[in-house]
Amino acid sequence: MSMTDRLDQPRELGPRLRPAYDREAFGRLSERIARFLGTARFLVYMTGFVALWILWNIFAPGAWRFDPYPFIFLTLMLSLQASYAAPLILLAQNRQDDRDRVQNEHDRRAAERNQADVEYLTREIAALRIALGEVATRDYIRSELQHLQEELREDRDAVAFRPNGAP
Repeated sequence: MSMTDRLDQPRELGPRLRPAYDREAFGRLSERIARFLGTARFLVYMTGFVALWILWNIFAPGAWRFDPYPFIFLTLMLSLQASYAAPLILLAQNRQDDRDRVQNEHDRRAAERNQADVEYLTREIAALRIALGEVATRDYIRSELQHLQEELREDRDAVAFRPNGAP
């Protein structure tokens, strides 16, 4: 039995048609590029580049001009830049959407835990209120003692006013 026939061992990778690359590194690079493409600095650089290109190809000596008036090569370069920028921006947006989805899921779970905690505390407070309703308060005990004192006085006064020999 050869090594490639064993099911408990991973296969050795042979030559691949597609080159291998680190998706995370590529994603981070695309986000950096997309972030730069969305800045005023990029617009200033691109405007300066295009203006310099056009001025060079209009005012430079004839032998040094490489893209005459319709500026076909400039158009091709700008189209190429746009064709690469759009997918990079979409890739960066997709990665941001994935991060947002994970963050929203985390926030939802935290909100559920907080809601459960609030409901538990609400039940505990209600139970305490019910229990406090059954507890004798200081004022209640004081009033009961006053009633007992009055009853004892009344009983003592009633005994004091009885004629001799009366039960």
